[in-house]
Amino acid sequence: MQRFPHSAKAAATNPLKMSQPLGAALAFLGVDRCMPLFHGSQGCTAFGLVLLVRHFREAIPLQTTAMDQVSTILGGYENLEQAVRTIHERNAPALIGVATTGVTETKGEDMAGQYSLFRQRNPALAGLKLVFANTPDFSGGFEDGFSAAVTGIVEEVVQPSETTVKGQINVLAGCHLSPGDVEELRDIIESFGLSPIFLPDLSLSMSGRQPDDFTATSLGGVTVEQIASMGASELTLVVGEHMRVAAAALELKTDVRSVFFDRLTGLEASDRLVRTLSELSGRPVPAKLRRQRETLVDGMLDGHFFYSRKRIAVALEPDLLYAVTSFLADMGAEVIAAVSPTQTAVLEKLKAATVMVGDHSDVETLARDADLIVSNSHGRQGAARIGVPLHRMGLPMFDRLGAGLKVHVGYRGTRELLFEIGNLFLSREMDHDEHGHAHGHPHGDGHEHGQHCGSGSCGCSAG
Repeated sequence: MQRFPHSAKAAATNPLKMSQPLGAALAFLGVDRCMPLFHGSQGCTAFGLVLLVRHFREAIPLQTTAMDQVSTILGGYENLEQAVRTIHERNAPALIGVATTGVTETKGEDMAGQYSLFRQRNPALAGLKLVFANTPDFSGGFEDGFSAAVTGIVEEVVQPSETTVKGQINVLAGCHLSPGDVEELRDIIESFGLSPIFLPDLSLSMSGRQPDDFTATSLGGVTVEQIASMGASELTLVVGEHMRVAAAALELKTDVRSVFFDRLTGLEASDRLVRTLSELSGRPVPAKLRRQRETLVDGMLDGHFFYSRKRIAVALEPDLLYAVTSFLADMGAEVIAAVSPTQTAVLEKLKAATVMVGDHSDVETLARDADLIVSNSHGRQGAARIGVPLHRMGLPMFDRLGAGLKVHVGYRGTRELLFEIGNLFLSREMDHDEHGHAHGHPHGDGHEHGQHCGSGSCGCSAG
């Protein structure tokens, strides 16, 4: 097993990494009537906006303090104050989430000091919920920015409570959970008679809405009032390694106990979730979940023949990378390469022959002998060059419809992932057979020497 091999490259090629501000923006978009605000140049905001719009195919509210050469040198407080005041006057958001960028972080802007100064100079806006997150582009990555934003929301909005609401639980949902995943998780929790508060709640804001009128802020998501009441919950479910800091902040502020889940994909992980909910609620496992478990186990029995000894390369954000590689290992596949955009503690637990921090060009090098690549849409060119099929997961996924509604958690989500990937293997084997490559006929019927199967799912055009 090769851990974190050294890369001699001086630059990233076809980067896998996404920035901290983008992660913070996604977290803020899970709060109802929120306006994310990038404290930086207009270009920083435009780039992130395009990526989110292409993935979710929704109108994305995202504003900027429009830092220029002068404000970058002399300080950006005036830009920040003007932006916050203008947003408040024109849009009346319930919360404004400010994320720094490389420009302001390189300048060394004192965000804590600017927050205090804004409060002093604007007493009329004392009721405005204003959250700051330090999210430099030049360090960390998408998960770090998401975590910083959620932690900031917890510290600013959540209120301690002396009473406990029976059946109310918190869920700190990591950025690797799609809106569809959050919706599925809500259905599972509510089937035990519990009332979940998700932070953030992308299932209500980024899963496709048809508003009656235009709104400049986020439409749907967890409300500020719900966030404030998280201190009265019985328990907090924490999903993802990168949510530990936010969970610690919530537990410190409210004394609400946390239960950590490093993944919710897979039979064992789903069993643990269901067992936790059953013990908390005092209710037996609902019949629909028992049925979903049966169909998952049956699907695993049907599909393990096609997964066995398959060689797979995976390149995703760390927590999603861990969930997917663990699932593939459970199914008997061999993960020959696991590539992450950033270094995190969860990488130490990966079941892979090679684990490294890199980009899509590293995937292209490591996956030449692979049967499948699992990555986002930015991996499509490299996969095509080496003739290996690509299964799209993560963000961004801009060349497929319904990216935000994909479900890969719980029994039902795991079953869908099992069939999606299994069908790729099955299709490739059948196409390979039809082209005459399966039973001792290297060129096959109608194939002259040197010809190949072209662009089919067979993949025998590799090289």
